[in-house]
Amino acid sequence: MDNLNGKTALADWRRHSLVPPSWEDTVRVVGIDESAAAGRSLAHSFATDAMSRYVLDGDDMADYSDEHKWKLHVDIMTYMVAGHVYKGVVTAIGPDYDAVALWLPPGKNMEDWWTVFRSGMWRLWYQLSPEGRRRYFDEMIPVLNHTKEEVMADRDSECYYLVYLGTKPNARGKGYAGKLIRAMIEKADAENRPVYLESSNELTNAYYAKFGFEVKRIVVFKRGRDPVQLYIMVREPQAPKPEYSTAPVLLPALGGVTV
Repeated sequence: MDNLNGKTALADWRRHSLVPPSWEDTVRVVGIDESAAAGRSLAHSFATDAMSRYVLDGDDMADYSDEHKWKLHVDIMTYMVAGHVYKGVVTAIGPDYDAVALWLPPGKNMEDWWTVFRSGMWRLWYQLSPEGRRRYFDEMIPVLNHTKEEVMADRDSECYYLVYLGTKPNARGKGYAGKLIRAMIEKADAENRPVYLESSNELTNAYYAKFGFEVKRIVVFKRGRDPVQLYIMVREPQAPKPEYSTAPVLLPALGGVTV
């Protein structure tokens, strides 16, 4: 039996694998044909997320099987990825979409009918239960939009919006999420723009704080048995930091700018 150390094993894997070696440590832009793979990655990342469960845990879904809820969860994430490919930027890192970020650049949103149609988001109206529709369409979306408008005020159309950031459980601790964040905040800093996000886990707030994000507001959703909190965080533009240097990534949705 060969006695291979870690570096030798990794080199051997790269030599024999068809997975592009650059995917291991390079931030790349995801295309529409990758929506299903990136969506499934996000589904795994958010499988225990309180906000994701909030939409799928209404009393009228109590008889839905776990398999049915999982498929719907994957569908939602796939639609979200597709919508952001069309109107924003989706970035990934890792050999199997190990971490994925969904971004909306300044002045962009994905709520126009053409994007809703092309991404598949329109299907949620028929896929969700009546209570799920109320939570998603009548509560969550309006509250999130209104809160962003209030918090950012006259800068609402000037900020970058990190809509989703997730790392699959088996890929955590490798620095993937940090690379995805840095790749975009470098650009935001260069343009002197803030970055906005919603955190659904209080434990991750300290992580985002390392990148300069601060909690500005807490939003509570109360239609479920247990209230679900979202932490609204904003990062003000900062002077470029050398440690934020990352591998180049082409952002075609932003005019072909390399950051």
